[in-house]
Amino acid sequence: MNRAYLKAKLQNLPDEPGSYQMKDKTGEIIYVGKAKNLHNRVNQYFTGAHDYKTTKMVSHIEDFDFIVTRTEKEALVLEINLIKKYRPRYNIMFIDDSSYPYIKLTREPYPRLVISRDMRRDKKARYFGPFPDATAARETLKLLQMLYPFRRCTAMPSKVCLYYHMGQCLGPCEYEVDPAEYQKMADEVASFLNGAGSGEVLRKLQERMEQASADMNFEQAAEYRNMIDSVKRVVDKQILETTPRGSLDAFAWYADRGYLAIQGFLVRQGAVLSKEFRLQPLYGDAEEEFTSFLVQYYEDHPAADELILPKELDISTLQEVLPLPIVQPQKGYRSKLLEMCVHNAKKQLDLKFEIVENQQEVTEQAVRELSRLAKRPMHRVELFDNSHTAGTLTVAACVVYVDGLPSKKDYRLYKLHTGNSDVDSMKEVVYRRYYRLLSEKGTMPDAILVDGGWTQVEAAKSVLDSLHLNIKVMGLVKDDRHTTSALLDENGETLEVNKDSGLFFLLTRMQDEVHRVAISYHRRLRAKEQTKSILDEIEGIGPKRKRLLLRKFGSFTGLKKASEEEIAEVVPAKTAALVYEALHAEE
Repeated sequence: MNRAYLKAKLQNLPDEPGSYQMKDKTGEIIYVGKAKNLHNRVNQYFTGAHDYKTTKMVSHIEDFDFIVTRTEKEALVLEINLIKKYRPRYNIMFIDDSSYPYIKLTREPYPRLVISRDMRRDKKARYFGPFPDATAARETLKLLQMLYPFRRCTAMPSKVCLYYHMGQCLGPCEYEVDPAEYQKMADEVASFLNGAGSGEVLRKLQERMEQASADMNFEQAAEYRNMIDSVKRVVDKQILETTPRGSLDAFAWYADRGYLAIQGFLVRQGAVLSKEFRLQPLYGDAEEEFTSFLVQYYEDHPAADELILPKELDISTLQEVLPLPIVQPQKGYRSKLLEMCVHNAKKQLDLKFEIVENQQEVTEQAVRELSRLAKRPMHRVELFDNSHTAGTLTVAACVVYVDGLPSKKDYRLYKLHTGNSDVDSMKEVVYRRYYRLLSEKGTMPDAILVDGGWTQVEAAKSVLDSLHLNIKVMGLVKDDRHTTSALLDENGETLEVNKDSGLFFLLTRMQDEVHRVAISYHRRLRAKEQTKSILDEIEGIGPKRKRLLLRKFGSFTGLKKASEEEIAEVVPAKTAALVYEALHAEE
C-alpha cells in the first residue's frame, strides 16, 4: 500500500453523502458502505482502535473508490445495488438467492392456489406467509386443495382432468361454474391463512370425518382426523394480548463481540405467524448494517401495514426508500414487541457464542497452520471428490472454504464422462472448473485439496500447469480408517498433521463436507435414473401420469410401497396393475 497516496486521498475526500468501495491488492472490492459524510466515515477506518474483525478487514485494504450522491437516500440505494453486484467478502449478505415461500391466491375468474417465491411479478394476486420452509408451505397448500376445489391447471384445458373426478376441482374448463362460488372459497381461504378462519376449516373436516365413519370408511376417517391435527398445528400460534388487527412487522438488533443479531416478528391479525433471525459478523456500523438488512428484506418480501422499529434508529432515509409506514413506539404493545425482539436477538447471539466461541479461535488458528504448511496464505481453498457406481454415473463435487468456513453459494456439481478412471475424472473436473473461472474471470482459490494420494495431486497439477495457473495443490492423505492423517504437497512431500490440532479437525470437516455433497448429488441422479428406467417403459405411463404418481406418493420409494389399489386411485386399474408388477418384478 502506498501510504502517502492513501493519506492524501483520505484528506481530500468530500464532506458529502455517497458510497465508498474498499479494495484489496488485486483491485477486488471487499467492502461497500454508505455515508452521510464521506470524509468523516472513510477516515474512521484508518484511525483509532477497532475490534478484531474490522482490523482484519482494514489490513486488506490497499485502495478505495467513492461515488458522491445528492442525498443519503441515493447513497443507501447505491450501496445495496453495489453489494448485490459485487458481493464483497466483508459485507453482510442478509438475503441469499432464494427467498421464503408464500401461498399465492390468484385473482382470475377461476382462481388458483399455488406456492410462489416472487411477490413482485403479479401485483393483482394475494400472498400469504411467509412460511418457514417449502415443506410447511406444501403441507398447508395440500390441505387447502383437498378442502377447496380450486382449479389446478395453469392453462385451461378443453376437458376435465383427474382432479375433477377426485372431487378436487369444479371443472370450469368444461362446465359452467358461478364465479361467486369461487369468491366464497377465496374469502374462506384468505380468512384461514390470515389466522382468523380456522373454525370453518375445522368444521368442514369434522363433518367429513363423521360422514366417513358413518359410511364405515375408517381409513378415510383417520385421514381426516390427521388433517384436523395438522390444522390445529398450523393455527396454534402465539396470540399476544391487546394486539392490533391487520399486519405489522417488528425488527430490532443487538450487537456484541463483533457480531450483529437481528430479530423480527411478523404479526398478522394479532398473531405472531413467523419470525426472522440473522446472525452475521459485523464489519461496519451496527445501525448501518441493520438499515441495509431492512432494504434487502423488503426487496424480496411484501410490505405489511406498518413497520415497527426502535426509537433510537434514524429512519429519515428509510422512510424515503421503504414502501410502508414506519412507527417508533415509546410505550404500549408495539414497544413491548420490540423489547421481545431485542431480548430474543441477545439470547440467540449468546447461545451461538456458547456453542462456537471456542471453535472460532480454533478455526482461525487452523487456517494459519495450513498457510504455514503451504508456505502461502490460504484464504480461499477448494476441494474435489468423485462418486460413481461401478464406474457408471460418475459425478464430482467442488466445495469452497473461505477462512475455514464453507461458502455454499460457491459449491459446484459436475456430471462426468462415464468409464473414466479416477485420475481421468480428476483431470476432467479440474479442467472444467478452472477453464470456466478463467473464461468468466472468476475468483481463483489460493489452493485446492484433492481427496487422494500422489496420483490425484499429479493429475490436478498437470491440468493447472496446462492452464498456466499458479494454484497450490495438496492431497488429503488418509489412514487405514479413511481418516485424514496428513497432507501431501505437489512435490510428493508428506506434511504431518497433529490429530489434536485445529487443522486436523478442519481438514476432517472439509473432507466430510465434499464427500457428503458428492454422494448426495450421486444419489439424486441415481434415483432419477432408476425412476426413469422403470416408469418410462410401462405401457400407459406418459410424462403426465408419471408426474401425478410421483406427486401423489412423494418419491419413487413411496410409489414402490403403495398397493395396487392405491396406485389405481391415480391411474386406470389396468395401468396400475402394470405399474405394480413392474415395481415388484424382482420380488
